[in-house]
Amino acid sequence: MRFRKLKQKTKPTKQDNKRNKTVYKYASTPDRIKAFITDMFMIYIPILYFITYVVMDGKDEFVSSTLAPLLGVVLYGLIYTILLCKFGQTPGKKAYQIKVLDAITGKNITLFQALFRFISFLFSATFLLGLLVGLYRKDRRSLHDLMAGTVVVAL
Repeated sequence: MRFRKLKQKTKPTKQDNKRNKTVYKYASTPDRIKAFITDMFMIYIPILYFITYVVMDGKDEFVSSTLAPLLGVVLYGLIYTILLCKFGQTPGKKAYQIKVLDAITGKNITLFQALFRFISFLFSATFLLGLLVGLYRKDRRSLHDLMAGTVVVAL
């Protein structure tokens, strides 16, 4: 089915409503979760490996350090923010054909929006409540999407 969509070169479905709101074809929750897991394996794990074995002497030093995990999250956040700002996709989102757009304009998000989305994701994922909000909404927007003014659409 993805090949057929790719062959037809479908783009995010965007139609104007009577109230001048933009309607999108929203990405499904399983695709968003799979894209997140893919990003963890493609971006975050190599960063942690690099910090553990290149910057430090090994896992014992990494475990005893309080700065190393923070450095890993900061590097992941910078890479994630830059990819979302420039392309609207991370490698995981690209693999599952979803994209993060501005909810109002329908264009790629700004650097500030991407950074704010990542920081608010960290807080909403900490308490899990923010991630569960998307399960009960028609537009599937989680708390960090609502706060940053973004929407995740299927291509």
